[in-house]
Amino acid sequence: MLLAALKRASLQSPFRPLGAGHFLRRCSQPHPGVGLRIRPRIFLRFASVKSDAPPLPKAPKKSRKLAEKHSVAEKSSKVSRSPVTKSIPPAIEKETPALVAKTASVLAKSAPKNVASLVAKATPGTKSPPQVTPAGINSVLRASVPPSIEPGNPSVAPRKIGKPMAEVETESVAASPPPPPAVGIWLMISSVLVLVVVVVGGITRLTESGLSITEWRPITGVLPPLSSDAWEVEFSKYKLTPEYKMLNHSCSLDDFKRIYIMEWTHRILGRLIGIVFVGPLAYFTITRKISNPLALRLGGLGLLIGAQGALGWYMVQSGMEDALLETPGAVPRVSHYRLAAHLAMAFALYTGMFSTGMAIMKDWRFARTGMSSGLPAASFTAALKNPLVKRFKSYSWALTGLVLLTALSGVFVAGLDAGLIYNEWPLMGGRLAPPTDELFSPAYAQSESKLDLWRNIFENPTTVQFDHRLLATTTYIGTALLFAQTFRPALRSVIPPLVLTSTRAAFAMANVQVLLGISTLLYLVPVPLAAAHQAGSILLLSSMLQLLIALRRPSTAARAWRNVTTAKATKATKSTSRST
Repeated sequence: MLLAALKRASLQSPFRPLGAGHFLRRCSQPHPGVGLRIRPRIFLRFASVKSDAPPLPKAPKKSRKLAEKHSVAEKSSKVSRSPVTKSIPPAIEKETPALVAKTASVLAKSAPKNVASLVAKATPGTKSPPQVTPAGINSVLRASVPPSIEPGNPSVAPRKIGKPMAEVETESVAASPPPPPAVGIWLMISSVLVLVVVVVGGITRLTESGLSITEWRPITGVLPPLSSDAWEVEFSKYKLTPEYKMLNHSCSLDDFKRIYIMEWTHRILGRLIGIVFVGPLAYFTITRKISNPLALRLGGLGLLIGAQGALGWYMVQSGMEDALLETPGAVPRVSHYRLAAHLAMAFALYTGMFSTGMAIMKDWRFARTGMSSGLPAASFTAALKNPLVKRFKSYSWALTGLVLLTALSGVFVAGLDAGLIYNEWPLMGGRLAPPTDELFSPAYAQSESKLDLWRNIFENPTTVQFDHRLLATTTYIGTALLFAQTFRPALRSVIPPLVLTSTRAAFAMANVQVLLGISTLLYLVPVPLAAAHQAGSILLLSSMLQLLIALRRPSTAARAWRNVTTAKATKATKSTSRST
């Protein structure tokens, strides 16, 4: 009856007890049903201390059996018990009786009235309620804890709170599917525009048209001169540049119009990229077609487009400095360092747009069909975990970096007109490498100690061409080795089909690029071959990026969306089968 009374009192609380630890925490606050208020620290301190006070009457037989069953389950469980049921250290049991009596009196004044009344109801016939002691309170609490919800009871499974992680992940991403294919197509179109601008920029440099427009007017410079007077004004501005005074002093108005239109086309295409990129980006962001992280990343590419235009004008300014007129042997052309930075930023833009667009299209295809790089999801995941595929992927990343480095070294060749010397292949002056004193000439060192001979790597045309030859040869050999690995039976049996196709495309493009480079060198850098060689470097980079995307695992959003669509299809199939 005592146990039943305590349970009835606890059920009146707005919080149901979940165990001994929960009951102890509730005891530290006023309880509407029991009215008991015990400090947990004091309770733990004297929960099992021996006392001379008479104990409470024994609980009913049913409660004793329940407690015995609970103690057996507690011993067999490996889960740690709550602080209420742990044994009290021996040091606490040696406390003086005076301290025990003082604590009991504090408890009797603050809380035990309702407990005493409950005990009186449970033991009718007694004239006065028995004395409440810490040991008695401990026994009551122990008897009141249902064994079915104790953590040490292995017979009852713990209550599950919340949903499984798979369901939570699926539901959180279900409302935001992966970006639609329109986003990927838009990024691919933007990357193609970047490729066109790079090729047109190369032709502009090869035809020496880059210094024909002497001003940078992003808004008012959209339209070319439309009248004869406007053409005369622009031509008069060009006559003040070092290029006209040192090289093109015999240039006519018609010749000026031709080079002006070439530079104007290059600039107007750059503005077109900004419009084509920023406009759809704003639309996809406002309509929530893309996630916030992707919007921020693409916004960074948009800022990079603006920085590219400013860097282009900064590069052009280097070829219009009046100091070139006073420097003996100077050639009026842009700084090859600024040219390299300008083209490197173009490569960064192209890489970001192309790789992101390809990844979005691959994720959408996976979310719709469950296929990734020509394999089902499970087979593709298993293939990526294969050690041979992991090694192949690492090698592909390193080779992609080598392709970029080779392309940037070609920028220095173009900026210094290094392709106009040593027009033979594979030898340079009848030998594999030029003489050492020519590769590291002291003439390019600017310090008196001549310790900065490293400047030959970036400023000596002979060294620059030799470095580009060496890097190009290394890149070609690396691509050939990558392609040869696909013939290994162990790797060929697990590699995804799209990876195999991308590797073949990369090796084929490497052969084309080598042939274009050799032809450009042997024929003294003709404009068509040189422009094709520059475009080939971007296409080779594209094939390597496609290879890396083929080895990429689908995004989390794509995998979650695939789980949602699969679950819906399964549910629809089951409902259809039941109805039939």
